[in-house]
Amino acid sequence: MSAQVSTAGLVAMLGDARARTLELVSGLDQERLMGPQSEIVNPLLWEIGHLAWFHEHFILRGLDRAPPQLAAADGLYDSARVPHATRWSIPLPALPDTLAYMARVQEALVRRLDGREPTAQEADLYQLVTFHEDMHDEAFTYTRQTLGYPRPFFATSAAARDMGIGPWPGDVAVGGGTWQLGAEPGGGFVFDNEKWAHPVSVAAFRIARAPVTNGAFAAFVADGGYRDPAFWDAEGARWRDGCGAEHPAYWTPHGRGDWTCRRFDQVEPLAPDQPVVHVNWYEANAYCRWAGRRLPTEAEWEAAAAGTPASDGTLSGTKRIYPWGDSTPTPERANLDGGHLGCVDVAAFPQGDSAWGCRQMLGNVWEWTASPFLPFPGFAPDAYKEYSEPAFGTRKVLRGGAWATRARMIDTTYRNFFGPERRDVFAGFRTVAL
Repeated sequence: MSAQVSTAGLVAMLGDARARTLELVSGLDQERLMGPQSEIVNPLLWEIGHLAWFHEHFILRGLDRAPPQLAAADGLYDSARVPHATRWSIPLPALPDTLAYMARVQEALVRRLDGREPTAQEADLYQLVTFHEDMHDEAFTYTRQTLGYPRPFFATSAAARDMGIGPWPGDVAVGGGTWQLGAEPGGGFVFDNEKWAHPVSVAAFRIARAPVTNGAFAAFVADGGYRDPAFWDAEGARWRDGCGAEHPAYWTPHGRGDWTCRRFDQVEPLAPDQPVVHVNWYEANAYCRWAGRRLPTEAEWEAAAAGTPASDGTLSGTKRIYPWGDSTPTPERANLDGGHLGCVDVAAFPQGDSAWGCRQMLGNVWEWTASPFLPFPGFAPDAYKEYSEPAFGTRKVLRGGAWATRARMIDTTYRNFFGPERRDVFAGFRTVAL
């Protein structure tokens, strides 16, 4: 993304994000818009109102000191002030009133840029609120999966989900050297936790060409991997025993070695060559121990995704924005933007390979890394102060994006972060040789 985005570009992004939000709540009745109280998801009715509040808070009220578009909004939608557990019981406006509030804020955001180009600060804030909506749209998507709602309809979805490509086994060798971990200044909008690139030493390593598949993970399950204490660290064992996990979320055994998997409200045969998804960090770590492998560090992951080899095979000083180069994602390179309404086989998208030969390092599934989510040297919070800092030291880093992630916000330096117990997100993993 360029360092300065035009008014037309910002308005188009705002409109596209909002269209996706409306697709994700379309057809849901009041009961489903609220859903059961949960520790991991929000009521969708609350969450869409929160989007409008966030837009208004950072731009209309933050920059312009404008009065609120909805008088009670702070007490309803400020996520820093409204405890998660209360979001089902507070007096939320009905859906038509919530949508009207969202529309008023959106119209005001567009109107205030009419006839002029944005300042650098405005461009950053408009991208921030758009990407925040993109993140919530991905959360809406996995909320529909968690609650067993129908698969959403996206106007831009591809005609077919199953590409029938097959597995992509084996490792690639990535040379060692000094790697500049993080985002470089001057490249456009980045989140505060990506700032800034700093040197880290990376030893040569071998990393899987593709994420771990359903078929490979099923072998771990069949071999008693969930029951064998040798494969689980103490925290993982406590999580497993506490919830009684015996296999990935949404899997159901049928006969000898056969599985079905629930995708939204439909039960399907488990696709053996698609990446395993909805596994948490503990499950990924246990699989690695069983397989005699390990998770990559985030520096290794980024080097494999964005690095290029020097003439002697070590890491060169060249860093790519995307695994394939610096040109923006296309449907031929990555499964992003909800285009297939789910995962595809791990051998798909050869045009998206990294310089080292790793496939699907953007899109399809988020990938857990071994690394805790920590600040980079010199970290300072940006305008959205509650985004990164409260999570440091309590989450694990994921990289690469999933099929529901928006292409406009993902690149090889983007850091996602979730607690190691989370299975609801569209997360899988790839492994590294010991």
